[in-house]
Amino acid sequence: MDETDRRILRAMQGDARLTTAELAVKVELSTTPCWNRLKRLEKQGYIDGYVALLNQEKLGLRETVIIEITLDRHDEEVLERFGELLAGLPEVIEAYLTTGDYDSCRKHRRL
Repeated sequence: MDETDRRILRAMQGDARLTTAELAVKVELSTTPCWNRLKRLEKQGYIDGYVALLNQEKLGLRETVIIEITLDRHDEEVLERFGELLAGLPEVIEAYLTTGDYDSCRKHRRL
């Protein structure tokens, strides 16, 4: 991956609806080499897919809530089952697995 590939990825992350011609202008390439690089980046897995970002407020989802869930066990079976359960909840948009200790002072703080 070189700097041109990085410029392509940055441009696509900013607007995935760019035509190849528009992308080529942004990254200062001609159309065919730009298209070839884009297809190579897709094939190599640098681009997982293309999505539409939805307007949460227009959809009536005005709040974003981040919660912490602690599991008693962290083996593959438990994590896989928990992930499946989360995936079945349409309200859950993203989930992250983090490591390390959380701030124990928060434990006793009331809202």
